[in-house]
Amino acid sequence: MKMIRVLQGLVLVCILMVPVLIILFLRNFGENTYEIPVLYENGVEDPFGDCNYTNNGQHYIPEFTFVNQDSVPMGKADMKEKVTIVDFFFTSCPSICPVMSLEMERVQDAFRNEATVQLYSISIDPAYDTPARLKEYADLHKANPDKWHFLNGPKEEVYELARCGFVLPTIDGKGVPEDFIHSDKLALIDEKGRIRGYYSGTNREDVDLLILETKILLHGKD
Repeated sequence: MKMIRVLQGLVLVCILMVPVLIILFLRNFGENTYEIPVLYENGVEDPFGDCNYTNNGQHYIPEFTFVNQDSVPMGKADMKEKVTIVDFFFTSCPSICPVMSLEMERVQDAFRNEATVQLYSISIDPAYDTPARLKEYADLHKANPDKWHFLNGPKEEVYELARCGFVLPTIDGKGVPEDFIHSDKLALIDEKGRIRGYYSGTNREDVDLLILETKILLHGKD
């Protein structure tokens, strides 16, 4: 009988200790310490001297203004106070672009009710990808015109922006779809215009990570 009472007492102590342990755990480990890195805090290396970077401090996306699928001017100014996910593509792309656009659909759907998240898909074949052509492509991918913008700009400006602004390799195919070379990366840009990460737009798990880290960025302090 005495042993039973001792066991009952131990059980009661354990039950009473559970809330205390939970409180201690939350105090010590409950804070979210997952941090999204800020890329190029000390500038961008430019071994071939192509980009004319002016300083070695934090790299920001430079100013630019193109037009979207509705012929509305869009650019860096519209990225302020928003998180923007950016890819470079072209509508006649025979390889990776269709997959990238499908993954961008998933990103759009994940943030359909989040007004502070937007998507930019910038064409690297602007002569062919007129706003009308981009409109057809946007409709094909069920793009919300208030959230997902397909951009057309002067070719030289687009390529300089891709290479020097977003630090993504891009080579002009001169009208031959198979000869264009561009990255499959989706770039995560914060409300200050800083690059926070690159994610493969042809890899579902990588895009899942992009969605997760975008959510963390939205609710973080930095």
